[in-house]
Amino acid sequence: MRILAIETSCDETAAAILEIKNSYFNLRSNIISSQVKIHAKYGGIVPEVAARKQIEMIMPVINKAVICLPGKNLKEKIKNINYIAVTQGPGLITSLTVGVETAKTLAFTLNKPLFLVNHLEGHIYSALLNKNQNYGKLIKIKFPVLALIVSGGHTMLVLIKKNNNKIIGETLDDAVGEAFDKAAKILNLGYPGGPIIAKLAAKGNSKKFNLPRPMLKSHDFNFSFSGLKTALLYLVRDLKRQKKLSTQTIQDICASFEQACVDVLIAKTLSAIEKFKPSTFILGGGVAANQLLRQTLAQKIRTEFPKIKILMPEMKFTGDNAAMIALAGYYMIGSQIKFGMTKKNNYKRVKAEPNLKLSA
Repeated sequence: MRILAIETSCDETAAAILEIKNSYFNLRSNIISSQVKIHAKYGGIVPEVAARKQIEMIMPVINKAVICLPGKNLKEKIKNINYIAVTQGPGLITSLTVGVETAKTLAFTLNKPLFLVNHLEGHIYSALLNKNQNYGKLIKIKFPVLALIVSGGHTMLVLIKKNNNKIIGETLDDAVGEAFDKAAKILNLGYPGGPIIAKLAAKGNSKKFNLPRPMLKSHDFNFSFSGLKTALLYLVRDLKRQKKLSTQTIQDICASFEQACVDVLIAKTLSAIEKFKPSTFILGGGVAANQLLRQTLAQKIRTEFPKIKILMPEMKFTGDNAAMIALAGYYMIGSQIKFGMTKKNNYKRVKAEPNLKLSA
C-alpha cells in the first residue's frame, strides 16, 4: 500500500509518501516547506500570507515527495500511488483549502480514493512512527490510550478506546503553544516562541519567579493559560520599571514560565491516568518537542504508573508534517472508514473544515 499525504493546516506545506506492508512502514519521503522566516517579522502567522505561499509551494513540494516512486517521469511516478490522504481540519481555512482542493484534483484526475484526515489524529498517530530510521515495524497500541495533544492551536487530553475518542479535558482559552508564542512576544524574543523560550530556560532558574499554575486544583482535566500569560506580562512590566532586563533575568523568566506550563500539563495528565487507567500514553503536537515536558512527564509516569507504555514522537515528527497524516490515513483505510470520496462519490461535497472535531 502506497499513500500520498498532504498537510497544509497552518503555515507549513508538506507532502509525504508512506508505504506499508505487513505492519512494516517505509517512509519514502517527508517533505516540509516551512514559513517560519516569513512570519517571524510579523511575530506570528498571518493566514493570508501563509495561504499565498502554500499556493506557490504545494505542487513543488508534492513533486519532490513523489520523485522517489518508480517511473520514468513525474506523470508515471504519481500514478504509482494507491491512496491520497489530506488534512481536512482543524486549522486555518485558507491554508486547509489549498491542501484539500489540491488533493481533490489529484484524486479525481488519477482516479484514486481520497481520505480526509483530522489533523489532531495525525499528531496522535505520529508517535507510532517512533523510529530513528524512516522504516521499521509499526508500534502496536494497547487500548485504552490517553493522549496529550499540545500545540500552537490545541491543548487537550483525549481518551481513546478501540472504537471511539473522547476529549476529557481541553484548554478554555489559549493553547500552550500559543502561550509560549505570546510570552516570547512580551519579552521581545522573536517567533516561534516555544524553541526560543526553551533554549533560554535551560540557562535559567525556574524558581526565581513565582508564576501561577492556572486550574491546577480545578478537579477536572481542563487547562487555562491566559492567566499565566497575564501574570508574565505584569511581571515583565514591573521588572522593566526598575531597570533594563539582564540576560540572566530573561533566562530566569523563561525558566519560570516554562516550568509553570509543564507543571500544569503534567499534573492534569497524571490525574487523568489515575482516573482512567489507560494502558498506553501518547504525547503529540509541536510542544511535544519541549525537552523539559518530554523528560519530566516520562519520568513521572514511569515512577507512578510503571505498567503504562509511553509513546512520544521522534523530534522530526512533533511539528506539522505529512507523514503523520499518511499514517492516520492508513488506519482509516484499514478500518474502511471512508470519510474521503472515491470515484463514485461527489467530490463537490469534500471541503476544508477549520473547526473539525475529533471523531467520537
